[in-house]
Amino acid sequence: MVDDCCSFDGEFDAESAPERLRDVPALRFAVLSGALLAAGLIIGRWVHSPTGIALEIAALVAGAWTFVPETLRGLVRGRLGVGTLMTIAAAGAVALGELGEAAMLAFLFSIAEGLEGYAITRTRRGLRALLDLVPDEALVLRGGSTVTVRPEDLKVSDLLLVRPGARIATDGTVRSGHSAVDTSAVTGESIPVETGPGAEVFAGTINGGGVLEIEVTATTANNSLARVVHIVEEAQERKGSAQRLADRLASPLVPTVMVLSALIALFGSLFGDPSVWLERALVVLVAAAPCALAISVPVAVVTAIGSAARFGVLVKGGAALEALGNIRTVALDKTGTLTRGKPVVIEIVPAENSTREEVLTVAAALEAHSEHPLAAAVLAAVDTPVPAATNVKAQAGSGIEGTIKGQAARLGRPGFIEPGALEIDVARLQQAGATAVLVEREGRVLGLVAVRDELRPEARETVEELGRLGIDVAMLTGDNSRTAHALAAQAGIQQVHADLRPEDKARIIEELRARNRGGVAMAGDGINDAPALATADVGIAMGAMGADVAIETADVALMGEDLRHLPVALAHARRARKIMVQSLVLSMLILLILVPLSGLGVLGLAVVVAAHELAEVFVIGNGVRAARRRKTLAAVTGTPTHLGSETTATRHVRERIKA
Repeated sequence: MVDDCCSFDGEFDAESAPERLRDVPALRFAVLSGALLAAGLIIGRWVHSPTGIALEIAALVAGAWTFVPETLRGLVRGRLGVGTLMTIAAAGAVALGELGEAAMLAFLFSIAEGLEGYAITRTRRGLRALLDLVPDEALVLRGGSTVTVRPEDLKVSDLLLVRPGARIATDGTVRSGHSAVDTSAVTGESIPVETGPGAEVFAGTINGGGVLEIEVTATTANNSLARVVHIVEEAQERKGSAQRLADRLASPLVPTVMVLSALIALFGSLFGDPSVWLERALVVLVAAAPCALAISVPVAVVTAIGSAARFGVLVKGGAALEALGNIRTVALDKTGTLTRGKPVVIEIVPAENSTREEVLTVAAALEAHSEHPLAAAVLAAVDTPVPAATNVKAQAGSGIEGTIKGQAARLGRPGFIEPGALEIDVARLQQAGATAVLVEREGRVLGLVAVRDELRPEARETVEELGRLGIDVAMLTGDNSRTAHALAAQAGIQQVHADLRPEDKARIIEELRARNRGGVAMAGDGINDAPALATADVGIAMGAMGADVAIETADVALMGEDLRHLPVALAHARRARKIMVQSLVLSMLILLILVPLSGLGVLGLAVVVAAHELAEVFVIGNGVRAARRRKTLAAVTGTPTHLGSETTATRHVRERIKA
């Protein structure tokens, strides 16, 4: 097994996680190590005093403190990796009197360890936002009176009283009342769900305009929201301890080098001068130092991540970049990702002897003071302000009624108002995934208004570009199947999974991973997407519009609203990963050449050190290439390949991630 330098053995404390890079202990030690090493080398070169040696020793201790203790604990558990090689090489360099070389190894690796630890801890802060969905108190009906209790004190079979606009404290079944419940936090459905007796409701959702009595079916400890938190924690723990590319390459090398060095010392001493062969064995250990191997990935990561940020993609660390470059399947959330997340009027169908303007005017008058998402869509479709209706009353779960210039008017779903001759149009629009609302005045149907959360204009282009990259695309949504399939057809997506809850989305991600080759990415923007974002090999959040928990849980955030940045990010990560592999392979080849030649006595310590330095220069130069982007990427986004200044959306996301 490999050493999990950045894994978490205990309970994660979000409050103690570092806020800024300078707050990361490993990076502080790395800076200290670098400063001491520079001072030691300068003094040692020009003065040759014991002070230079002391500074080099101090630099070695400061750098080694970030990984040697964890490496030793890993060895006790049988775990090997890059940290093990670095520790052995540093020890060999010290034994040969090359304190500067040992300190340099410790300094380089401490930087890599600090950056990795920072990335992992930062991605786990978003769990606090999930818990904020639970209200501070809940109303319970007991003995004919209303009692206020804490949500954690709720018991199964308690009868909750949920007033209009209040959050539902835990899962339950509606026993009485009708309302429209905003389930976007749990299911992602953009339009509130009409709810009545017998319907299931979930923790964290928001009640609409009616009063509901809900029988509790789950405590706060095991309700749907608690399951979401558990899934996110479990998935992030798995990803935090996943093997890295460098560790996978180093794993077989560590025991090989140790055995080879021991054999050289043992058999050489039996047939020759023990001092010569012991020194040769130590040179082999230094030759096996993965200097280039240790910095190959960090250099490519830093340059690639910095470059990605300039075209609107925030990648949270090396592990995320590596995984992003290996993605072969992308699952897209519907609401807020493929769509704008904001319902709009797509069609107005007037009845006979009515006009489009008449239908829209009556609908707008009735919806003038409503806070329902459908009302916002209707009012946005009106060119000029319309006087509000009077005596407006909401019929929970059905519609609204009022008076316009002395005439009775109503607006509501089919069933509340009979469609009559418009029945065919109602069926057609519902089949297309729209919500059809009928408008009536003085008992006569004037027409209908169709509202739908529309696709982003770049959605189909994005899906096509992902296909050209050889990436399969699936849609995951909590919306109903009819709406999901209608929008998927417009976007050119064949795989559709609808009527999903957060845990269902996480399960589908696991199924996609098992069924398809390569990694699976999930792109979403809501709290309901958090488990899937965490479960996927790479979670991608729509940054500017997304919920805080989605941005925090995800590994990648698209800073703007243009979905075309998704294929751009994937293509960029693939190129960066290719460069990482090139540098890693070169580093391994150098080790495979230096180690046997050192063991045979062909190469001395000076040549071995020089070869390492040349390899580091080459690896750094190769890693810098990861900052470049293909010219075709500008064509994908329709934006320049280099943005000279940080966008408002970029600053917005950065501020939310730091908050």
